[in-house]
Amino acid sequence: MILFKTKTFSSLLLACTCSMAGMAQVSSDSPVRQVKISGYVGGRIADCIEHRVKVQDVDHLIEPFRHQNEKSRWQSEFWGKWIQGAIASYRYNRDQELYRIIKDAAESLMATQQPNGYIGNYAPEYQLQQWDVWGRKYTSLGLIAWYDLSGDKDALEAACKVVDHLMTQVGPGKVDIVSTGNYIGMPSSSILEPVMYLYNRTKEERYLDFAKYIVGQWETPGGPQLISKAIAEVPVANRFPHPETWFSRENGQKAYEMMSCYEGLLELYKVTGNALYLSVVEKTVGHIVREEINVAGSGSAFECWYGGTERQTQPTYHTMETCVTFTWMQLCNRLLQMTGNSLYADYMETAIYNALMASLKADASQIAKYSPLEGWRHEGEEQCDMHINCCNANGPRAFAMIPQFAYQVQDDCIRVNFYAPSEAELMLPGKKSVRLKQTTEYPATDQIEIEVDPAKETAFTITLRIPAWSEIAMVSVNGQPQDGVLQGAYLPVNRKWKKGDRITVKLDLRARLVERNQAQAIVRGPLVLARDSRFGDGFVDETSVIVSKDGYVELTPVKAPSFAWLAFTAPMVLGTDLESNRTPKQIHFCDFASAGNTWDKTQRYRVWLPKTLNVMHSPYKPYNR
Repeated sequence: MILFKTKTFSSLLLACTCSMAGMAQVSSDSPVRQVKISGYVGGRIADCIEHRVKVQDVDHLIEPFRHQNEKSRWQSEFWGKWIQGAIASYRYNRDQELYRIIKDAAESLMATQQPNGYIGNYAPEYQLQQWDVWGRKYTSLGLIAWYDLSGDKDALEAACKVVDHLMTQVGPGKVDIVSTGNYIGMPSSSILEPVMYLYNRTKEERYLDFAKYIVGQWETPGGPQLISKAIAEVPVANRFPHPETWFSRENGQKAYEMMSCYEGLLELYKVTGNALYLSVVEKTVGHIVREEINVAGSGSAFECWYGGTERQTQPTYHTMETCVTFTWMQLCNRLLQMTGNSLYADYMETAIYNALMASLKADASQIAKYSPLEGWRHEGEEQCDMHINCCNANGPRAFAMIPQFAYQVQDDCIRVNFYAPSEAELMLPGKKSVRLKQTTEYPATDQIEIEVDPAKETAFTITLRIPAWSEIAMVSVNGQPQDGVLQGAYLPVNRKWKKGDRITVKLDLRARLVERNQAQAIVRGPLVLARDSRFGDGFVDETSVIVSKDGYVELTPVKAPSFAWLAFTAPMVLGTDLESNRTPKQIHFCDFASAGNTWDKTQRYRVWLPKTLNVMHSPYKPYNR
C-alpha cells in the first residue's frame, strides 16, 4: 500500500491541473469523447456490463416503489445504484440495447411518483426512518444521471420534486435531518450530493440553502461531526464510542455512508470555494489511508472502519465490502480531479487491480459482498427478499468508472492516469482532436507505449503518472529520455505533438516483500499476489519464510492456469524446520483478483502468509551470570 503524503511535488502537480466531471455528471460535450480499454481489464469491464448490468430484472427493482408499505429495509437504493452503473456503462460502450433498458427503467420509476413528489417504498407513517432518505438519495442520483444522458426534462423535474418534498419534512423548524435514519444521520445527510447536483443544474437557491443546512446539522450534538472531528484529527474508527452492535444508529464509523457525505461536501466546495471543506475531506482521507486501507486497496469490516491497516494480517469477519471499495475509488477520483495529486490515482490503481477485480466472479454473474484477504469470497445475502444485494447493484459503477478515470482533460492538458491497453479520443480547446493509443501488457510487463495522433501538429501537454511504488522509472519521447521523472508525481511533457510521436514509459515491477505482524505478502507493481490451493503445491496456511534480498523477491513468471490471469513462483522455505529444509522451494502465486474467483468454499487462498519465527534472529537478553 502507498502511504499518504501531505506534501508531494507541488510544482509538478500544479503544472497541469486536469479535471473531469463526476460519474453522474459526465456531459455529452466532455473533452474525453471516447475511451476503449482492452486486455484483461477491458475484458472484465465488458463482462460486468454483459453479465451483471444487462441481465438485471429492472422491473423487479421498481416493484417496491409501487407499494409504499416498507417499515425498515433498503430496497429503494437498488434502482438508483443499478441505473447509475448502467448509464456509465452505456457512456462507455454505446450499446443501444442497454440504452433502451435504461430508458424503460427511468420512465417506469417516474411513473411511481406520488402527487406530493415522493418516490420511495416507505409507508407514510414510517417515512424519514431507517433507510428512507438514503433511498431517496439514490433515486435522485439515478434520475439526474438519466437527465444528463438523455436531456429528459421530466427526469430533472422528478428529481426536484423528490428533494422538494423532503424539504417539507426536514429543515429549520421541522425534523432535523441528522435525527433521521441510521448511523448518526450519515445515510440521510449524504443526500447532500444530489442536492448540489440539482443546484448546479437549476441554479435554484433553495437547494444551495438546503445543502448548507445539512452541513450545519452535522455539527450539532446529535450529528456525525464530520467537520470538527476531522479538524481534531480523530481517526475514522474512533469518531464515536463503539456501540453494542455495529448495525445501530449509534455507530458513527460506517465507512460507505461517511465517505458518501464527504463526496457531497466536495460538491459544495466546488460551488462555494470554502477551503475548509476540501481540507477536512483530505484530512479524513489521510486517516483512511494510514489507518484503514489494506494492501489490496480497500478496507472495512462489518462495513465499518475498524483500524484495518494494522489488523489486515489476521482473518477478519465481513471485510472489504465492495460498496466501500467503490465509494473509496469515487472519493479518490474526485480529489484527484480537484487537486492533481497523483497519489489519489495510485490509490485508485491499487483498488482497481486488487479489491475491485477480486469482487467479480469468474463468470461475471455476481459481485462479491466481501472479498477477504484469505479464505473465499462472500456472495452476500439476497437482501430485502429481493434477488440482489447492495454490492451487486453498486459494483458495476466501479467498473464503469475505470475508463472515466483512465484519461482526464482540462484546457490544453491531457492526464494519463491508468496504464492498460486502450485507445482514447480527446478534444482539446479550439476543437483540436487528439487520439492516444496505449500498447502494453502492463502490469504483466513493465513497458507502456503511447502513440500520439493529433488531427494536426499542435502544442499541448501530456502528463504521465509515475506511481509512488516505482522506485525506478524512465520516460522517453521518440527515443529521447525525459528529465524530471519522480516517483509519486506526474511528469508533464509539453511540446508540439505530431502524428506518430511515441511515448515510452518503463516502470519498476520488481516484486516487493511487505511484512507486518509476523506475516508477509508479495506486491508486484500495483498487484497483490496470493497463494491459491488450486496450485496444489502445499497448504496455503502453512508458515514459511519468503526469500528476499534488500526487500525484493525474485519472482519467476510461469504459464498461468485456466483460473488465473497471471502466475509466478517465489522462493520460500516452508514449515518450521529451517535447518533441514533450508533449500527454498518455488511456490506458485497468482494475482489476488484471480485467487478464489470461483467462490468454491472447498478451495482457499491467502495473501498474508504467516512467517516462521526464528528466535535466533530476534533480540534476546543474555543469561544471568
